[in-house]
Formats: sequence, structure tokens, C-alpha cells
Amino acid sequence: EVQLVESGGGLVQPGESARLSCAASGFTLNTYTMGWVRQAPGKGLEWVSVIYDKWNLDLTYYADSAAGRFTISRDNAKNTLYLQLNRLSTEDTAMYYCTKGDPRFGHYEKGQGTQVTVSS
Repeated sequence: EVQLVESGGGLVQPGESARLSCAASGFTLNTYTMGWVRQAPGKGLEWVSVIYDKWNLDLTYYADSAAGRFTISRDNAKNTLYLQLNRLSTEDTAMYYCTKGDPRFGHYEKGQGTQVTVSS
């Protein structure tokens, strides 16, 4: 059974950082394209970042809103995906979900999410 369990969200001040984790089970994380999506209050899902599987050189891609501030990575030994969030702004307030599969195209699975609230 595939499970994706996100953690690491919370309340942070503008300009601060946060690190989100996604513990995966039921499959080997680096054999799949993985990603992060987010959903701000009252808005639809927005893809944030993608990391390709090990056969595709672990290439990473970022939405314009995330490029230069967020970093996606994974720890293969822990079977865990991460998203480092830097220089957060109030516009980054959202529920963040990790995905098994490329969230930009077609079918993917996601976890239950972790809330990030950026507020002073």
C-alpha cells in the first residue's frame, strides 16, 4: 500500500524558512518522479516542484513562484522527500502535498498534506 505522510508545516513569519518532509512507504521513492503541489485558501492545486527518478538524473523543476526560493530533494536511505522553503511570503500560505507521480501531467497520488501559514 502506497503511503505519503507529510510533515514540517506550521506558522512561520515572512522571510523565514521551513522544511517539509514526506515519508513514503509501499514503494521505492527514487524510482518514481515525485513532486510537491500546494493549495492556497480558496484556490486550486498549484504544482510547486518536481524531481525525476534516478534513471532521469534526478532532474528538478520548479514553478516560477518557487524557483530560486524552494529546493526539492530526497533521502533515498530514508525513502523521504523534502521541500526546503526559503524567503517565505504570505502568498506561500497553503496546504502542501507531496505527490507520487508528476503533478504537472496526468494521474498522481498525494498525501494528506501539511499546512504552512506565513504570517507576522
